[in-house]
Amino acid sequence: MRLVVGLGNPGPEYEGTRHNVGFHAVEAVARRARSIFEVSRKLEGWKGRSDFECARLARPEALLVKPSCYMNLSGDVVAPLARGLALTPDRILVVYDDLDLPLGAKRIRPRGGPGTHNGMRSLVNRLATEFPDRPAGDFPRLRIGIGSAGTDAARYVLEQFSKKEQVEIDIAVEEAADAILDWLATGDIDGCMTRYHSRWNQGV
Repeated sequence: MRLVVGLGNPGPEYEGTRHNVGFHAVEAVARRARSIFEVSRKLEGWKGRSDFECARLARPEALLVKPSCYMNLSGDVVAPLARGLALTPDRILVVYDDLDLPLGAKRIRPRGGPGTHNGMRSLVNRLATEFPDRPAGDFPRLRIGIGSAGTDAARYVLEQFSKKEQVEIDIAVEEAADAILDWLATGDIDGCMTRYHSRWNQGV
């Protein structure tokens, strides 16, 4: 079992915003697998927190997760879920938006810090508490660039994409889904990083 977590904010007012690119990526994976997101209480055998939606993949066995809390509380959902499913952090891939990458750019890393992303800060802190024997930030991540915010980042991340930007983001999300499915099949985050960075950098 592996876990792929897309970060975003819940509710219709946040649908399609820059900050919800992580949601869009896991939704793309679910579509390809012909799986649907359901509330967590329908997850067989799960008796923990119910503030997330999930879609199950059979082959390879995986769970796609969208926390139903606000972004800065994401770790409060993911850490107990990982512990409850007996998943170590290296079996959790987090997908999220990044202000420091150009629009549509993508980067895979096997580990790292949270940067300026509040959702990632929550995850790094809570997973470090839940798994004290592991280094903080020791879990793979896939970042999708949403472009530079200028001076008002808080407002920018909650804006909708322009029509032109949406075309680029739709392509980026599908390319991210390719990498996610590769990681789910192989578990090789370093190999994925090598393969997809080379492909993305060449524009293939």
